[in-house]
Amino acid sequence: MREPESYGKAAMAVRLIALLMLALVIAVADTLTDLEIAVGVFQIVVVLLAVRFLPATGVIAMALLCMVLTVISYEMTTSRGSEASGLINCIISLAAIAMTTWLALRMALAIRSVHEARSQLARIARVNQLGELTASIAHEVNQPLSAIVTSGNACQRWLATEPVNLEKARQAVDRMISDANRAGDIIVRVRALAKRSSTHKEWISVADTVAEIVALAHSEIEGQGVALLVDVPEGLPPLLADRVQIQQVLLNLMLNGVDAMKKLEADQAQLEIRVGWHDGGDIGFAVSDSGIGVQPENIHQLFDAFYTTKEEGMGIGLAISRSIIEAHGGRIWVTPNPAIGATFHFTLPTGKMET
Repeated sequence: MREPESYGKAAMAVRLIALLMLALVIAVADTLTDLEIAVGVFQIVVVLLAVRFLPATGVIAMALLCMVLTVISYEMTTSRGSEASGLINCIISLAAIAMTTWLALRMALAIRSVHEARSQLARIARVNQLGELTASIAHEVNQPLSAIVTSGNACQRWLATEPVNLEKARQAVDRMISDANRAGDIIVRVRALAKRSSTHKEWISVADTVAEIVALAHSEIEGQGVALLVDVPEGLPPLLADRVQIQQVLLNLMLNGVDAMKKLEADQAQLEIRVGWHDGGDIGFAVSDSGIGVQPENIHQLFDAFYTTKEEGMGIGLAISRSIIEAHGGRIWVTPNPAIGATFHFTLPTGKMET
């Protein structure tokens, strides 16, 4: 069952009106046909459509309406036919509507539970990734904090001079504010990756999305002796996507690439992130490494849940990445590099931004 807020109010109204019209059409057809023909049973179609976009209370209300229309149709039917057969068909239709409603709500609840479990698993994976970036995050936060201390000391010196140099002191305070905001931005990004939240799609900048996650991980990557190259061309359109989830996919692919190059010499390890247009008008992302590569026989298993080639791996990172990308209407795959290493690709569809 989808949350009602997933649809705009106008779209919801149109769907609801169409559903009511369908229920009325079925009721009219049931009224105009013979009693032996159980047209009312087709009201289950209305229930099955309702469960796709209405909350549980709305589905139940729609089911009750369908049942009332079925009874009214039975009472108003003037065609020839057996009264006994008509009553039996009416009861069968009512039972079918009630049973379909119960099963549909149970199915919707199960689907919601799966989505919640998947969301929780994705959060666990993000927290594990952040655990791998502890040193990098500490370094990123320490840089602006150290700059704040330096600017604070400078401000004290300018205020202690005779005469007081207010302009220099003001500049030092401005730098302190800027560095404090930079540290705050880092903490906000970490919190966004760590906290549990439902999917929230919005129009995001491709360049900013990539830059934020690269800034969070680049100290860890460079600390492993890996050269990082990022190629994001200008002019790419915004994407309707969940920023945190897309960054989670990128971070997972980046850390996997770094892990694949642990045994290489420092001058041989290279991680490259490329973004650009893909076939069909989608935006394509590629994360390429010069590591151990991927065995051809393992390619089709890499994205399976709990499959891993790492001794300490959980086998959920790529599986979650696939579910995220597919939920966004894209696809993800891996190709071996011609020489060494592998490249993980994924695409995201573009759309028109409403103005």
